[in-house]
Amino acid sequence: MKDLARGFRRFRRDVFPAQAALFARLATTHQPDALFIGCSDSRVIPELITQRGPGDMFVIRTAGNLVPPYDSCADGVTASIEYAVGVLGVTDVIVCGHSDCGAMTALACGSDLDGLPAVATWLRHAEAPRARPHAAHGRTSTDGVDALVRDNVMGQLANLQTHPAVARALAQNTMTLHGWVYDIASGCIDELDADTGRFAALAG
Repeated sequence: MKDLARGFRRFRRDVFPAQAALFARLATTHQPDALFIGCSDSRVIPELITQRGPGDMFVIRTAGNLVPPYDSCADGVTASIEYAVGVLGVTDVIVCGHSDCGAMTALACGSDLDGLPAVATWLRHAEAPRARPHAAHGRTSTDGVDALVRDNVMGQLANLQTHPAVARALAQNTMTLHGWVYDIASGCIDELDADTGRFAALAG
């Protein structure tokens, strides 16, 4: 906690004064152009890897970057998606998985989650990607986890399209969906090609 307090003091002393005009504008303006749906993993910081500043990007972080299919009994993820798309009018939505994902590793390796009932229930939103034939092989290997990470990004993009606000924006061609996989060790991102269903290095 002391480190957090020290960080805040440094922010107030060094960062905030230098960007006072920006924060004054942000106090009354909220116009992000992208929604980034990523994992809660502390090693994956959306604003850092995309080099975006305050106000630039609306962010949802969930375990395993999972997006539940739309349900009329809205949860926080559904409400945030609806607000970002329907009110803020974001034009791009990124679903970003990452290497060494704990959620995908647990699924790929069949980890015992009896002591984590909420986690087990949440990970059911990844059951469809897990069932894909090419994700089912080598489940205890790094390759198996990596394949599941990619399949999961595609699965969550499919879930995302069940949300009415997203479906409307796509039908009106006012929004584009993107699938990314971030590699922690190299700092590289692979992007999904929607036409081929394959991932390739994001152009720098």
